[in-house]
Amino acid sequence: MARNKENKKDIVKKLKEVIKDAKSLVFVNFHGLKVSQASELRRNLQRSGLNYFVAKKTLIKKALEGAPVKGDLPVLNGEVALAYGEDLTAPSREIYEFQKKNKENISILGGIFDGEYKNQDEMISIASIPTLQVLYGQFVNLINSPIQGFAMVLSEIAKQKEAGGEIVSK
Repeated sequence: MARNKENKKDIVKKLKEVIKDAKSLVFVNFHGLKVSQASELRRNLQRSGLNYFVAKKTLIKKALEGAPVKGDLPVLNGEVALAYGEDLTAPSREIYEFQKKNKENISILGGIFDGEYKNQDEMISIASIPTLQVLYGQFVNLINSPIQGFAMVLSEIAKQKEAGGEIVSK
């Protein structure tokens, strides 16, 4: 269906809002993606509080003109969509996870991260950053390890004293 000039202006306006408001944005090539797969992708993104918007490359480029983004726009090949949200790492992580299952139909082309254009490799490396909950868990484990080790040593000393044995240091 051909779009008239007003529709295109509305799309560009929406894209400019998305670019302005999103903390992180991923350019996604979805060539050959089946409707069921696209629906699954949208559901996964929505569950994570993310959005997905399909637009023509020319309209995306027009919306990016004058945007306060540093660097060079990555090459946008094929059919392009935008995955975006408030979390800095979630859009790239969710698309990358979906890409693992559907390698032939979807790929990350690049994106905008913290006000800078990033290429495909950089966005994939961003996708490997764990979620905040995982990072919190790792941090707590890191803090807890020495304490746990100290508690085990004290426990062994107490057991040896109860048994009337001599404390032997190694």
